[in-house]
Amino acid sequence: EPDDGAPPPAAPIEQRIVKTGEVTLEVENVGEALGRVRAMSVELGGYVGGSQAGTLEDRATLTIRIPAATFEDALARLHEMGAEVVAEATREQDVTSQVVDLGARIENLRASEASYRELVARAERVEDILAVQSRLDDVRGQIEQLQAQLDALEGQAALSTLTVTLVPRPTPVTTTTEAWDPAAQLDRALASLVGIGQGLLDGLIWFVVVWLPILLVLALLGLIALRGVLEVRRRMPVAATTTSDEGAA
Repeated sequence: EPDDGAPPPAAPIEQRIVKTGEVTLEVENVGEALGRVRAMSVELGGYVGGSQAGTLEDRATLTIRIPAATFEDALARLHEMGAEVVAEATREQDVTSQVVDLGARIENLRASEASYRELVARAERVEDILAVQSRLDDVRGQIEQLQAQLDALEGQAALSTLTVTLVPRPTPVTTTTEAWDPAAQLDRALASLVGIGQGLLDGLIWFVVVWLPILLVLALLGLIALRGVLEVRRRMPVAATTTSDEGAA
């Protein structure tokens, strides 16, 4: 027989998992795919939390909130849209301990709130009433703050967040045309030829205007120096012979 004095078994704690994901799809028509993703979020019991889209030919990004139980179903439907999955990332965060901790702290504060209410009811002096009322207001503020955090976690766990980015798929003809442009190649070739011609002409101008006069002056100076050396050498034997004749006489 069960012991009547034993505490009742603790209720099982429901696990809280926050699921988030990002998917990038390459589609034929961004506008059509955008409408299909919006419709899918509604069919799964969710909604579009925000979107950024330009023209129908530009990329579009939208964030959908869907029930956590349909998260995997949403990913499967995105894969079945006939689009190419360019990138995909999913994350799961267990926030069960945080939810339990916040719940326990709120319960303790509510117990303190009840005690302060009793004190206020029994207090007779104004000073005592004001002091207890200040404590009561502080406890109420803490409860509201923690309750807001708890509600946010519960909301994130209940509704998963999925960010979908749609990019247009380039056509092969457009890609090939953009990759090879004969007119651009001809322009680049002509520009290169003109550049080579300009370089040669610049070199010829510098040679005629600057280097040719310098070379002529250097050549003239070299000829003058050579003539001087030859003249000195020519006179040296004559001077030596004259000296020898005078010594013999």
